[in-house]
Amino acid sequence: MKQDATTGTRRQLPPLSMVRAFEAVGRLSSMRKAADELAVCHTVVSRHVRNLEAWFGARLVERSPRGIQLTEEGRIFLRSVSSAFDLIASATAELRPSTARGLFRVWCVPGLAARWLAPRLAGLQEALPGVEIVLRATKERPNFAHYEADGEIAYGAEAAAAARSELLERSRLFPVASPAWIAAHPPIESLEDLTKVTLIHEESRDQWRQWFELAGHRPPGDLAGPRLWYASSALDAAVAGQGVALATRLQAADDIQTGRLIELLETDVSMGNYWFVAPEARWNDPVVSRFRAWLARSVDETRGGEGARD
Repeated sequence: MKQDATTGTRRQLPPLSMVRAFEAVGRLSSMRKAADELAVCHTVVSRHVRNLEAWFGARLVERSPRGIQLTEEGRIFLRSVSSAFDLIASATAELRPSTARGLFRVWCVPGLAARWLAPRLAGLQEALPGVEIVLRATKERPNFAHYEADGEIAYGAEAAAAARSELLERSRLFPVASPAWIAAHPPIESLEDLTKVTLIHEESRDQWRQWFELAGHRPPGDLAGPRLWYASSALDAAVAGQGVALATRLQAADDIQTGRLIELLETDVSMGNYWFVAPEARWNDPVVSRFRAWLARSVDETRGGEGARD
């Protein structure tokens, strides 16, 4: 018997093997079908049912020319154990890796999710046929131990220590503006010129200040301009001619290719890299592997064969 942790009393439970056999017999109305489902011999199923009846001291099953029939006691018990097995099956489905259920959940930094990953979802769906893709744009990090996500595309100087990581791209950060904005303003020929125009910030002005310092220029005062929180919003404002924003190559790839944005100056500043992160135990899961392969191929296609990737 097993003690109930919630009440401190000991549960009166028959052996689970006998209950599983009875539930299959009652649900399928056949010893042989139950044996096939449980992958055992039908004599084993029959013995389990007889032992369960002995444990109860009551008849649960009757054999007739029409096959297996449940007694009244058998029908009452079947209703209860069927509900219990349904609950166990539901809990099992929740805890199983989502990829085993035809679901792939990926968390991605917002700017990349909106401007690079989302426009390529059709290609991703072709690479993962029959898999439902759930994309969450967020700066938060998923808790893989709690099954919050199956994979993550993160941005940072280093890979995550708690999971396995793969470098997607060594990322360069550079200023961009729209052709209309460039035509309406004096030429930007130096970092000093850049400090005098409207700069579009994300959640704070620290990113632009750090960028200038890494580029070799210390701005003399505050850096004016609107704060739009996310990189995608900042680039939308730049496309609309509202000022100059900072972008990575992947974030701005489509806008640069179509001419909506133009890179200003020639700089080589890195403030982080893109990484794919997934649980170590799931790294070679078929869906995760196909997603990793698609990511690597798509990053290379965006690069157009230029640059280096580790």
